[in-house]
Amino acid sequence: MFTGIDEVDWAALRHAHGSAEDVPGLLRGLASRDPAEREDALDRMYGTLHDQGTVYDSTLACVPFLLALAGDETVPDRDGIVELLVSVGTVGQEGEGGPRRASGGAPGLVNGFGGSGAPAADVIRAGAEVFVRLAGDADAAVRRAAAGALVRFLDEPARVLGVLRERIAVERNDWVLLALMESLGLFVRRHPAYAGEALEPLVARSGPPYEPGLRLAALGQLVRCAPGRVPSDLVPLAVRLLRERSAGRTVRREKAHGSGKETLGRRLHRLWPVDEEGSHLLRSLHTALDDRLADRTALLEGQLTSPDPTDRCNAVWMAAGLLREWRTDHTGPVTLIGHQLGEEDGRLSEAAVSVLMDLFGLAGPAADRLAALVASRPDRWVRRCRRGTPLLGGPLKALARCGDPRAVPVLAEVLAGPDVPGDLGPAIGHLGRAAAPLAPVVRRRLGAIPLGSPRAPELAVPLLSALITLGDQDALPEVMRLVRGPSDGLRPSEGLGSDGLWPDGAYLGQVVRALGLFGAAARDAVPVLRGLLDTEQASAVAGALWEVEGEAAIVLPVLSREVAAGDRRRRQAVQVLSRMGPAARPASAALRRAVADGPLWEQVAAACALWRIDGDAEPVLPVLRAGWTEHPHTRVTVAECLVDMGPAAAPLRDLPESELASRRRHLALPGGHGSHDIPEDERLAGLCRAALAGG
Repeated sequence: MFTGIDEVDWAALRHAHGSAEDVPGLLRGLASRDPAEREDALDRMYGTLHDQGTVYDSTLACVPFLLALAGDETVPDRDGIVELLVSVGTVGQEGEGGPRRASGGAPGLVNGFGGSGAPAADVIRAGAEVFVRLAGDADAAVRRAAAGALVRFLDEPARVLGVLRERIAVERNDWVLLALMESLGLFVRRHPAYAGEALEPLVARSGPPYEPGLRLAALGQLVRCAPGRVPSDLVPLAVRLLRERSAGRTVRREKAHGSGKETLGRRLHRLWPVDEEGSHLLRSLHTALDDRLADRTALLEGQLTSPDPTDRCNAVWMAAGLLREWRTDHTGPVTLIGHQLGEEDGRLSEAAVSVLMDLFGLAGPAADRLAALVASRPDRWVRRCRRGTPLLGGPLKALARCGDPRAVPVLAEVLAGPDVPGDLGPAIGHLGRAAAPLAPVVRRRLGAIPLGSPRAPELAVPLLSALITLGDQDALPEVMRLVRGPSDGLRPSEGLGSDGLWPDGAYLGQVVRALGLFGAAARDAVPVLRGLLDTEQASAVAGALWEVEGEAAIVLPVLSREVAAGDRRRRQAVQVLSRMGPAARPASAALRRAVADGPLWEQVAAACALWRIDGDAEPVLPVLRAGWTEHPHTRVTVAECLVDMGPAAAPLRDLPESELASRRRHLALPGGHGSHDIPEDERLAGLCRAALAGG
């Protein structure tokens, strides 16, 4: 297995944490007799040689030894080694995970890219003969892992198909059969010329007399490979098969635990069963259906009304993926997710809360049940994170995020208690005008902070965030009390430190932003603000001074300096200049340089500010188009600018038109992966409609 391992110059190779000198020990650990050592070695292989999909030169050097380990019957847990080889060899391939770019040309990276699995795949193909033997291994887990590896790396399609058909005919393990169905579907997609012969086993096993799980697996592959061979009643059939499978699984589980002493472990297993196989089957079917949203919604509703709580729990998580990826009517699935909140199955209820919390406004159809849960469980209004910092509990946060005013009196009760949740401000922001009654409660709590306490900044930051969100114009005395402080007043160094919930300077930044709310009424704070113009919060301070004094000549030199500095300082300064509008015209030259320099997202922000200051569309439009097309994260910023530009944005009208024509959310990746920021996508759609109406 390890012949030649000491001849490799591992010290000259690199992995995620530097020198690859430790790799021989990891490889030997994979063959250890100690299960814990094997597991640790495999974990470390992923964490160092294949971290986040990155392929290093040391990863390639490992492949021959991994192939030898996988082929040695004396090595336990070889399925994990085969799965590692598949992961290494398929990174960056279509449908196998997107490429991850690392620092171009960094030492140890293959081709300077973290996600290119092509060189590794070539090495694995050279030794792919081992997977033919592993497809018939005595270990079912190895057979299961080898099925997919065989299709991916053996460059003899006719032989691969022959092995798959032979294994399907003799295999008796359900898990391995499901993997063989998936591998057959992958084979058809890779080798369409062999589809006629390859589809026969899938079509045969999609109907009786085969068991429901196998039929579901075959149907999922047929939807992807040969939709014309799928029954017209696909969704009702899939729901029926799911329920038949679940009923059979329940019977088997009851038989397995029907005798012997009742233990806590058995009770938990019965009440909170885990069904990874069922989850995988239905997820594969959803993936195959892709943008057939009506079918996917109907399938989810069938899953969410299953008698089996495990099926419903799986469906809750699948619904989250659908709603994160697609703009579609969400009312039915979200209503049914809300129905899970009252379930005795704690795992199911927690899953429903977690998903609803990330849906924000889309959780509206479940608001009544959320409100009932919040009212019945005061013990869940606040929770503590690992550092002990209080945060809003999931049900209350979900209710507030969906904008339901019933969260307001509960938040007031929370504020009257001993804890100030660190995420109070953002939650209040989703309540809009309904949150106004919280303003006096926040003021009182802010005014009661003991200024001499070392915890004063920690207590003040979430309250200041809430105050800013509320736009409370009556809180000037409480904020000025913080400015004056217990002795020598607000200092540039004040912050929570790197170990707190907020970064250094968060307290100072929040106080400064709060002062900007009050305009000229906060004139007494001007000397303090001017004294802070040379700190890392210079842009925020300049913005507050502009709101309080209205003296552009004082703040523009500071903001121009920050624009020239680049990075985070530039972004903050550009935001302030954009708010100043035409009064910031002396800074136009600095902004024009920023439009032509730096990362694209910074150029976009500078271009938007330049429009609001100069009103000249010519230098702005090309940058906005480039940002929209090449960097989707800028689309909300661009859309806001298009709304401001009105008819001047006419040359870019195709951008909001194409966005509204798309059913996929702008930051979503296939499968519901990628950004989970649903509110940002909903805001983008609203801005696109406004831009088209105004143009």
